[in-house]
Amino acid sequence: MDEVRAIFTAGGPTEPSRTGLHGATLQTPRPSAVLCPLFEEDGAARVILTRRSSALRSHTGQVSFPGGRLDEGEEPVAAALREATEEIGLDPTVCEILGELSPLVTISSGAAITPFVGALPGRPKLFPNPAEVDRVFDVALSDLVHPEVYHEEIWPMPGGNRSMYVFELDGDTVWGATARMLTELLDLIFDMPLPAGDRVVPS
Repeated sequence: MDEVRAIFTAGGPTEPSRTGLHGATLQTPRPSAVLCPLFEEDGAARVILTRRSSALRSHTGQVSFPGGRLDEGEEPVAAALREATEEIGLDPTVCEILGELSPLVTISSGAAITPFVGALPGRPKLFPNPAEVDRVFDVALSDLVHPEVYHEEIWPMPGGNRSMYVFELDGDTVWGATARMLTELLDLIFDMPLPAGDRVVPS
């Protein structure tokens, strides 16, 4: 975890550009914020993820970071911490905000997301809200860079093909905005290109 903290305190992405990994200009019709919570266990940095409830209206069943829309007049970091408290019962007083990742816009809903990276003092006691999440789990960051876990797919979409990052975890698949944020975080931490494939998903 000290290595992760050093990335952000030594000139890491605390002043991100206004584009996401795929070059989409950040718009603000639906401003949102998410928290990427990290903690250390047995010498390994681990990240907390959720599977969204199937009862929600959007992004149902998808793996995501805790987060959601900003309330009127709310700062993004406050929204990220509030949503983490509401969704998984995370105590915001023990979360040290290390910095931000690049803001991005979701492809499906057009939500503008500001991602924050937070450090926890250890494995937290969480109390997931069943109305919002079906599952809360964590995974070691080092496991996410394995070739059998991470790959890149080419998706045919209107306007041309688009590169998609995908993480295959036990019982869950991470893709979309969450995968893009994870990819940026892993690039920063491991300082090396992640393994990429060229799997083409038929239209």
